[in-house]
Amino acid sequence: MSSNPMRLRLKKKGEVVEVKVLIEHPMHTGRQRNKSSGKLIPAHYINQVTAKINNKEASTIRCGGGVSKNPYFGFRLNGAKTNDKVTVSWTDNLGKSGAAEAT
Repeated sequence: MSSNPMRLRLKKKGEVVEVKVLIEHPMHTGRQRNKSSGKLIPAHYINQVTAKINNKEASTIRCGGGVSKNPYFGFRLNGAKTNDKVTVSWTDNLGKSGAAEAT
């Protein structure tokens, strides 16, 4: 993974902010096999993505191992004003996490 495993873009349209986020993550289901050894690769996937406006939770997405590698999420948040800080964070089933913010 790169030094910043997230790319976050915001686009304001009236009172709605369109959020687009790309997260670099392997998203292993626990059912894939290592090509060289043939052993199962342990499950490692994002299980929650949270969006906040000015540190107030606005949306939560819960997902599992069925989501593709390097997932892309797009959604809309209502009630954002110009210069509000939008933060998107994620956690995975192994306790790792990441976050990105934009105004």
